[in-house]
Amino acid sequence: MDNSTEVTQFILLGLTNVPELQIPFFIIFTLVYLINMFGNLGMIVLIVLDSHLHTPMYFFLSNLSLGDLCYSSAVTPTLLAGLLIGDNTISYNACAAQMFFFAVFATVENFLLASMAYDRYAAVCKPLHYTATMTVNVSACLAISSYTFGFISASIHTWGAFSLSFCMSNVVHHFFCDVPAVMVLSCSDRRVNELVLIFVATFNIFFALLVILVSYLFILATILKVRSAEGYRKALSTCASHFIAVSIFYGTAIFMYLQPSSNHSMDTDKMASVFYTTVIPMLNPLVYSLRNKEVKNAFKKVVEKVKLPAGLRS
Repeated sequence: MDNSTEVTQFILLGLTNVPELQIPFFIIFTLVYLINMFGNLGMIVLIVLDSHLHTPMYFFLSNLSLGDLCYSSAVTPTLLAGLLIGDNTISYNACAAQMFFFAVFATVENFLLASMAYDRYAAVCKPLHYTATMTVNVSACLAISSYTFGFISASIHTWGAFSLSFCMSNVVHHFFCDVPAVMVLSCSDRRVNELVLIFVATFNIFFALLVILVSYLFILATILKVRSAEGYRKALSTCASHFIAVSIFYGTAIFMYLQPSSNHSMDTDKMASVFYTTVIPMLNPLVYSLRNKEVKNAFKKVVEKVKLPAGLRS
């Protein structure tokens, strides 16, 4: 047997090792994280408080905001701690937990976007049967299925990475415990684990993407049949916010995972991961609030209710 010591903690290299950039980066990502927190929490509270938003679309949106908040929170505090105080060590168990929760909610978002695409298909293509198609039970089943797939996939990813032995380097070339960055440190034969992980990730991404593309093909065909300008604009606005969110999410995923291996660099992957883990969760509530009249009206009502007691007191 080799004289080797099993790894009990990992060292994250972080986002940058340039001291002059650490404080500016800390300020920037703290602001981004705060906007993310307030934006997603605000969206959830708004949907809960306003009865007009108690529809399948906003039910999925509230779960999407929860997913954004959770998978960003699994990564960002570690990033900020590394930038501010240089605390780049993470225990073995904490690394596994971070990987698990990030994978759970990233996968949940993947399937929630597919569920929202099906909801938009039902709303645009079968408006007369929409209430019968998207019942409370159907919406709940789609959401529960998204979380179930998330937990199963995350369990497989985390098991695949941490069932290996780590007895060589413990330096993770990343700012959080991402699956590829951790697995590459293993001194075990990881070929079977990598094949399993690739199969699960491919199924998750392409199954959800197939549902989204098929839904939007039917939506596009229906929109092209609409003859009135008002009906055309209404159908288009119904899907605009979701289509933007889908484009941002999968555009980044394609940039990260579908490049030729010769074009990959660790610095490029880090920048893409920063966008994926911090910026996208901040953008989703902005996209839906800025492009959605119902959300704007609900926000105005909440503001008026807050102002009204103050006016009565004066």
